[in-house]
Amino acid sequence: MLQSLHVKNFVLIDEAELMFGPHLNVLTGETGAGKSILIDSVNLALGGKGSKSLIREGAPYALVELTFSVDDRTAAKLAAFEIFPEDGLVTISRRIGADRSISRINGETVPVKDVGRAAGILLDIHGQTESYTLLQKKNHLEILDRYGDVEIAPVRNEVAAMVRRYREKKKEYEALVGDAEKRQRELDFLQYELREAEEIAPRKGEEEELEKKHRKMASARNITADVAEMRELFGGDGGLMDGIGQAARAAMHLAGLDPDAAGLSEQIQELEALVQDAERAVADYAEETEFDPQEMEETEERLDRIRGLYAKHGGNYEAFIRFQEEAEEQLDRLVNFERYEEELRNEIRQTEEKILERCRVLGGLRRRYGEQFAEEVCRELVDLNFLQVQFRVEVQEEENFSERGKDRVFFRISLNPGEPLRPLSEIASGGELSRIMLGIQSVMADSDEIDTLIFDEIDAGISGRTAEHVAEKLADLARERQLIAITHLAQIAAMGDTHFLIEKTMDEGKTHTEITELDEEGKITELARILGGVSVTQNVLESAREMKALAEKQKNLKTT
Repeated sequence: MLQSLHVKNFVLIDEAELMFGPHLNVLTGETGAGKSILIDSVNLALGGKGSKSLIREGAPYALVELTFSVDDRTAAKLAAFEIFPEDGLVTISRRIGADRSISRINGETVPVKDVGRAAGILLDIHGQTESYTLLQKKNHLEILDRYGDVEIAPVRNEVAAMVRRYREKKKEYEALVGDAEKRQRELDFLQYELREAEEIAPRKGEEEELEKKHRKMASARNITADVAEMRELFGGDGGLMDGIGQAARAAMHLAGLDPDAAGLSEQIQELEALVQDAERAVADYAEETEFDPQEMEETEERLDRIRGLYAKHGGNYEAFIRFQEEAEEQLDRLVNFERYEEELRNEIRQTEEKILERCRVLGGLRRRYGEQFAEEVCRELVDLNFLQVQFRVEVQEEENFSERGKDRVFFRISLNPGEPLRPLSEIASGGELSRIMLGIQSVMADSDEIDTLIFDEIDAGISGRTAEHVAEKLADLARERQLIAITHLAQIAAMGDTHFLIEKTMDEGKTHTEITELDEEGKITELARILGGVSVTQNVLESAREMKALAEKQKNLKTT
């Protein structure tokens, strides 16, 4: 949900920060106080058109910053666009200066298109001219599919998987049946690569063995000198063996003179045996490490060839083996071209037939759910004062299929008797569009996945019982998601869980827009202003208090 909105140096706002609540947030104020400025600021942060005219007079820049808290489901969607929450938060900002504007997500500068992608996941705005989803025809299919998710999703996923396989096989077929010269060049190249691989034929672990052997050979001169020194110390005149032998003989003679020296004699004899073993080990090592320049050259050449082979085919033995297996398969396809061509053609044809069959099933489901969806939306719209409304979901079959199937979906509506059904994008009134979206959201309450909805002046042109219906529906929707509503109606304002007052003030000849979060008494006073206009009498205050109490009672009844 949208946790906070920070605005600085934006049109009439010096600086303001709004901390939104989790359910229904309402913003009220006199006409012209600057309520629409807040929607403009949100649109700007989310990639809308910006210009220097938005910078407050005398300020060097304008800044808008939105902070969202996201759950695991939303985080997974954002991750697809490489947007990752930090401590469960995503912050989107837009700074407009005299020369350029900069968009950031979690402090990292990003293109505006990335901000738009995030916006489509995090919130939806419905107002006088804005709608991120409803006005875009491409989203009508997604709305309908979410509505019929239980039956539609399995078939749609099946179609998507088959279409991906179909495209892979088409790509493989096109590569296989390219021009004959290209095919022959590929055949010659594969044969050359495989001959080289078979000629070198490295063993698993051979590269490591050769590296170890080469390092040892490269150190042969130092090794030879060290071994020679050890052998000299062991066996030379006056060396270790002579000394220990003399010591052993002297100890034996001593033991003959004094029995108490027998233990000393045994220790020296054991030491002599250990030295003899060490001398033999040095001699054996010397024979094993005799340096052969020819062998070193052959080792270097073999190691270079293996490394060169690995460098061409993935960098290691495992990658080389995968290349070899894939190359052999491709070679087999090229050598047996006609057989593989026929097999691929048959597989592509059979997959296409299955896709078309499942697309027909998918289209049938969409038409059935489309009729049901249209009926429910019509009922909701009648409650929202569209008494003669007609709403239709048109499912048209396209010529080509995609991972979404073979259908295009359009929402069409007629608000008055005698008027033809028209696309939603042709609806003139933003207030009407907002209420239509409210009706659709009411139907989609259990399946819609956007956490935050913003309704800008959804109350345009309504009053009385219709206003009560709109207020009740907003409160119902706000139980499951966050709503932000800009309103002039007391009925909607009374339902608010969090209430902000927007006022225009004058200070030293300058106009300012100020935003205040109201406490309980402030909410009553603002309701009284909406009800009574200029004159707020005690009776009006009591009426406002009663309206707020009734709204709270209505919300409590729905939750119990």
